[in-house]
Amino acid sequence: MGIPDGEGVVLVLYLFGFEHICVAVSDLYFVDPQPADGQEGAERGVRLEVRRLEPGELKGSVYSARPISVDRPLWRVDLLESVSGPAGSFDRTHHHPGIRGWEPGGRVFDEGLTAEPLKWLGERLGDLDAHLAEVGPADAASLRACVPEILDAVGRLLARVRAGEAAAVSGGDPAAGVRAGWL
Repeated sequence: MGIPDGEGVVLVLYLFGFEHICVAVSDLYFVDPQPADGQEGAERGVRLEVRRLEPGELKGSVYSARPISVDRPLWRVDLLESVSGPAGSFDRTHHHPGIRGWEPGGRVFDEGLTAEPLKWLGERLGDLDAHLAEVGPADAASLRACVPEILDAVGRLLARVRAGEAAAVSGGDPAAGVRAGWL
């Protein structure tokens, strides 16, 4: 799915839904208004979030579309790199193992995640129920079966970011912070 951001840039969102959770994947361009030391400057890449998925009640007949709510995040990984750095560096790649409500905890950098982001991500998604109490056995099994498809979407979106087709932004005041992306 993609939407124009009002300035011609298309923001992309992929959703993989299961019984109670979904995996949401989007491109992201980000400038932190209060960066940590060494984290100054624009970042771009792909954000993946595991979120609660809530089916709604039918609003009409048995043939009507069902409302679906993509709710609060449970876990986040950011496959980011600095815009000014070399492509493929993954120098800003991190995850947020702790999320309270809608707010992520601090960035957690992992050498394995930076060295082989898709491999690390695939291993983590394949064993997500061991890391998140909110992921039940049915969701975990369904997610495991879809890991190759999810990694394919992430890989394709990363390629679009590197080609300048995604995670781009036009305008904005970097001093005030910029965030462009669905997630």
